[in-house]
Amino acid sequence: MPTSYPDTYFPVLVQIAIAVVVATALVALSYLIGKRVKDKVKDSPYECGIAPTGTARERFSVKFYLVAIVFILFDIEAVFLYPWAVVYRELKMFAFVEMLLFIVLILAGFFYIWKKGALDWSRDEPSAVGTAAASASLEE
Repeated sequence: MPTSYPDTYFPVLVQIAIAVVVATALVALSYLIGKRVKDKVKDSPYECGIAPTGTARERFSVKFYLVAIVFILFDIEAVFLYPWAVVYRELKMFAFVEMLLFIVLILAGFFYIWKKGALDWSRDEPSAVGTAAASASLEE
């Protein structure tokens, strides 16, 4: 059993040092031993077997960002559901009411974005992004 502060953290420092040495050695060996072939195919971006079209500077629809926010919203909900499920029996009815309120608030946000049409990808977007028509449709 370690008796002093440095003795307690010495194994952790050794493990970190070994990890750094192994990672550095693997990267260095792959650089020294590996083939370096430069050609047009290797330098092109991989997009699931489809030839890339357009530029990386294209604008994305606002719906893309709204769906990303919804995804984060439900991830956060899942993160809060796990600890609640662990302590549910200890907190009894208080935990049930609190989680019911939490889920109602999450669902209110979900129904709001559903009503706004953020999840409806079949509608055509206005051709000019940033026009008054585009901003008016988002503000409704």
